[in-house]
Amino acid sequence: MALYQILEFPDARLRTVAKPVEEVNDEIRNIVENMLETMYHAKGIGLAATQVNIHQRIIVMDVSENNDQPYVMINPEYTPLDDDSEMMQEGCLSVPEYYADVKRHLRVQLTALDRDGNPYELEADGLLAHCIQHECDHLDGKLFVDYLSTMKRNRVRKLMEKRQREQARQA
Repeated sequence: MALYQILEFPDARLRTVAKPVEEVNDEIRNIVENMLETMYHAKGIGLAATQVNIHQRIIVMDVSENNDQPYVMINPEYTPLDDDSEMMQEGCLSVPEYYADVKRHLRVQLTALDRDGNPYELEADGLLAHCIQHECDHLDGKLFVDYLSTMKRNRVRKLMEKRQREQARQA
């Protein structure tokens, strides 16, 4: 297994729209395993393939307390189950150390393929529903900072660029 490098905002590659997975094979399963390892290592609860510069519709997620209930979502699609929504503070491995309230659907119905290519459905609410929507946004080239005002988004961009310059100087 290998750790992937996580792209950070404002990297333009995060805006790439991911393509559907044509066939779930050993290569895709290897990507899934590496993504899970990368997500756990980074202490995240979700990771979209776009965030690691793989532009296929793959998401891994684990919102459990003990990191022992991973979800694999290949070619995920979700539908809101009603019009109810809620604000929840979100963070992102691609926007480290920044959090903001984002309004999302409270309940969603997910359809996806598992790591073996078997289709499944899942009804989600709360944190899991928020995470599904957040990660699916990544596959469409959208980040949670896009829900912020232009002023806040520009401030986050400047913070991230400064952070990246400081990391480059230390390297």
